[in-house]
Amino acid sequence: MSKPVEDPHPIVEELERMEEAVPERPEPDSPAGPVAVGDPPPPAVAKASSGAVPPTTPPAGEAEMEDAPAPAVKAAVAEERHSDADGAEPERFMPRDLLAPSRHEVVVERAEPEVPVKHAEVIAFANQKGGVAKTTTTLNLAVAFAESGYRVLCIDLDPQGNLTMSQGIDPDKVEKSLYDVLVHDMPISEIIQKREIDIAVASIDLAGAEIAMSTKIGRERSLEKALKEVIGNYDFVCIDTPPSLGLLTINALTAANKVIVPVQCEYLSMRGLVQLQNTLKMIQENLNPEVRIEGILPTMLDSRTVHAKEAVEILEENFGELVFRSRIRKTIKFAEAPVKGASVLKYDSASSAANYYRELAKEVLAHESAQ
Repeated sequence: MSKPVEDPHPIVEELERMEEAVPERPEPDSPAGPVAVGDPPPPAVAKASSGAVPPTTPPAGEAEMEDAPAPAVKAAVAEERHSDADGAEPERFMPRDLLAPSRHEVVVERAEPEVPVKHAEVIAFANQKGGVAKTTTTLNLAVAFAESGYRVLCIDLDPQGNLTMSQGIDPDKVEKSLYDVLVHDMPISEIIQKREIDIAVASIDLAGAEIAMSTKIGRERSLEKALKEVIGNYDFVCIDTPPSLGLLTINALTAANKVIVPVQCEYLSMRGLVQLQNTLKMIQENLNPEVRIEGILPTMLDSRTVHAKEAVEILEENFGELVFRSRIRKTIKFAEAPVKGASVLKYDSASSAANYYRELAKEVLAHESAQ
């Protein structure tokens, strides 16, 4: 007689239902093989059953990155984030790029050293005595410089406008002149006209410039300030001054670094040199310490007279090496050339009159190179 089948215990039924609900897991491929029923659980299972969190085994790639130093990890992450489809290496992004650079991290690019700009030699032709060939010397020496390849600007600071007229420009028909530059601060480039040389023209209005400038602050430096606009464009600036020691001449001496004094070979003409020296000393002490006399030029020399020879001897005895070796002798060419609106070097290039100023130019340039 068979025994009746006993109902399973409720706990056994619950365990069976739990086993049916859990899906089958593939057996791990381990050298030890599947775990037997009676074997003790592996350490990981034992820890899990005891409530401890089992350690996770990272992928092989991540394990290598953990062992790598921090900069290498950042670089690898940056490459992965910014890799291009074409395989080109992209610009790496680092978190520090989001931060403003500190003062110490800013790289200051040093500019290339600037080549110093050679400014023009500014030569004023001055003598308060009229009729000593200041205008003739200013124009013809300037043209002689130009013949040698130098860039030259002439400035007609004489209200008579003789230098302007000597280049074929009528001073009475000039609309803008140095008056506008000195009184109204017009750019000097607006009044420069191109002839044999560049010339900043004059008009009769300059006669009233000294009165108009009398209340102007820094009136003695008006020409100096105006020349700053163009000083780098020329090698020489030659200034023809009026036959006086007024404000216009003071402007010329303040702007210049050299003075050439034309002196007619006559006794009365030489008397004014002492007064010019006193004025120049005042300019050096108060306005322009760099200005100096480049030389004294004997002009209108008539070698046939004893008086002219004695006048040159007096000059050399009193001023020594300041007297140029060049001599400007009297010739009708100097009177004829302005009628044609040209320098004597253009009017009669092969004349002795033209050669006088070529020789003077060589002497001035020799002084220049010796300094």
